[in-house]
Amino acid sequence: MKSYFKNYLSVTKKEWNGMVVVIILMALILAAPYVYQTIRKDNIINFNEFDKAVALLSKGKKATATSNTWANESKTANAVMFTFNPNELSDAGWQKLGLSERQIKVIKNYEEKGGRFYTRTDVKKIYSITDADYQRLEPYINIPDTYHRTEKAAPGEVIEVNSADSVKLTRIRGIGPAFAMRIIRYRERVGGFYNKEQLKEVFGIDEAKYTEIKSGLTVDNKHINKMNVNAASLNDLRRFPYLSFKQANAILEYHNQHGDYTSIADMKNIAILDDGILRKIEPYLTFK
Repeated sequence: MKSYFKNYLSVTKKEWNGMVVVIILMALILAAPYVYQTIRKDNIINFNEFDKAVALLSKGKKATATSNTWANESKTANAVMFTFNPNELSDAGWQKLGLSERQIKVIKNYEEKGGRFYTRTDVKKIYSITDADYQRLEPYINIPDTYHRTEKAAPGEVIEVNSADSVKLTRIRGIGPAFAMRIIRYRERVGGFYNKEQLKEVFGIDEAKYTEIKSGLTVDNKHINKMNVNAASLNDLRRFPYLSFKQANAILEYHNQHGDYTSIADMKNIAILDDGILRKIEPYLTFK
């Protein structure tokens, strides 16, 4: 038995030499990466300067592109210069000064969001106004002192909301230009306010804001714009934020089927109108 295993495991000299060579080659292959890393040192690349250069290049391209875009919009060749107040200038006035329709649209969007021009440099902040435009316009900008500072109402003084313009509304403590514009837009949509609490329907006026401003204002129902419901169209009814399309259409369909409404009580027969909605729209309706 011992002789059998000895013969089975025995190798020739030639086989032994081959095994030695294979082992040496394997050792060299495994050691090669470590030897290579020891001999060769990688150069560390610093990308900080490269990133800075790319950022400056991108910024320069963007600024140049923006400047060129609005510079091409200007119509300075036909410009007629005159003294103006940017807070009260119409589209036609801006066009006369040499601005394009796109430039004017940016200005009007700024004003619609409650933006005002208090100093000459405020005009320069409008991104559609190029440096060349401002250099032309600056000598002619005339902003009255009334735009520099809004006087708040004296203690005990109240402002009537339905008749006040945006400047007068900003005299109410707690109301700035943005809130004033939102109040006016909502007032025009519904046809005026019939009570103070409706102001909480204006975007941004929550309970806390309402508590802050309510003592400084009053509401006069005489200024409400009423609608004859028997002659109203679908678009007329859709002005109310209280009515959905289906509800407005139901009012018209009921009128077509049953004739003129004589009072708000007749509208209670419309299934999809509840008492809450009827209370909200009643102050704005006539039945003549």
